Amino acid sequence: MKAYDENDGPEGPGDDDGAGTGTGPRIPLPRASVEDGGRPLPEPALALEHQVLTSLLGAWALAACSAQEAAAVEEHLGQCETCAEEALRLREAVTLLQRPESLDLDPALRTRVLEGCLERRPPRIPVPEWATPYDAETARLDALLQDFGDAEWHAPVRLRWFEDDGTASRRTTVAGVIAHLLTVDGTVAVTLGLDDPLGDITAPTRAPAARTEAYWRASHYPPTRAVRAPWREQSHSIVRTVAFTGDAGGMPVSYGDFELPLRDAMLDRAFECWVHAEDIAEAVDYPYEPPSARHLNGMIDLAARMLPGVLAARRRAGLAAPGGRPHLVAAGEPGRSVRLEIEGSGGGEWLIPLDSPGAVGSADHEVAHVALDGVEFCRLAAGHVPPAEAAAGQVGDREAIRDVLFAAASLSRL
Repeated sequence: MKAYDENDGPEGPGDDDGAGTGTGPRIPLPRASVEDGGRPLPEPALALEHQVLTSLLGAWALAACSAQEAAAVEEHLGQCETCAEEALRLREAVTLLQRPESLDLDPALRTRVLEGCLERRPPRIPVPEWATPYDAETARLDALLQDFGDAEWHAPVRLRWFEDDGTASRRTTVAGVIAHLLTVDGTVAVTLGLDDPLGDITAPTRAPAARTEAYWRASHYPPTRAVRAPWREQSHSIVRTVAFTGDAGGMPVSYGDFELPLRDAMLDRAFECWVHAEDIAEAVDYPYEPPSARHLNGMIDLAARMLPGVLAARRRAGLAAPGGRPHLVAAGEPGRSVRLEIEGSGGGEWLIPLDSPGAVGSADHEVAHVALDGVEFCRLAAGHVPPAEAAAGQVGDREAIRDVLFAAASLSRL
């Protein structure tokens, strides 16, 4: 350390000016008081009597005291054992008055978060509107599955559908249902050039039931929770791939005995994902909400557009009445029609032509009017509600209404 000469060092604290000069340290000035600085004075603590503080315990437990009162009560609680016990009892009573909050996440939370993110930064490759129902329903089902234990994965599930004007069913497990979704979603995956989840397994046809049965038979053990990962990865791959298809939503997807354009196939897969998610939720006794109104409307619209073709197929098979004028209507011409009114979430009105799949529904040729709730109609189309038991309002030609209801149920399959 350098030694300073008495002539060249800084001036010491004994200098006359008291503040120092040159380069030496200066003696700090006194701090300004609160009054001089313009800041508010601290509020003095309230001095309240024991009786007053005791009367404030109820308001304190409800967080209804002022800041000064709360501070006074809390200071008193640290000194008075009797009041501390009473305050604890009141605070516990307040918790019983509060409405219990569900620990389950709001199903719409994911949508709100995504919308908030996309408003700030739009994706470079947005998901097409016609693919968003599939994206939403697979995400909802995956959220349901994420906390399942072994017992839930092996819980029995009975798949139901409508076949030959009667009910049909197949017993499986929760894991078996996910395996079914994996294999049938695979028809879309193959169309998009992705790997077929069947791998080396050979199915007799591309029909959903044939693919599912082939997968189940080839499994050495019943499907387990391990099936969740390939199903979710495949659904992610499908959504990512369709985001790059541009305007290719019209490419055909084969279901064996019929085809759907890609945009309709994605709606079909979203519909089946929701239906089977309800099957799973019912098996494990867990509540499950229907899709959003916009997505539900798209699913109902797809079913309504498929009804004329199903009616024609049932008529050829002798399962539907030929009607009062058994002749085909030229494509694009108006013909006898049933007004299908869907009420509630996702609702609307559709005119269903009866005489030919190529005919146009016409209000001038309306012979009947049938009304159903949106979710009820979807469960009818899924084969979960028999046509004779569907809660439907009916006016007009009863035979035409019966044909439409049975055709809607015939849309279902394994």
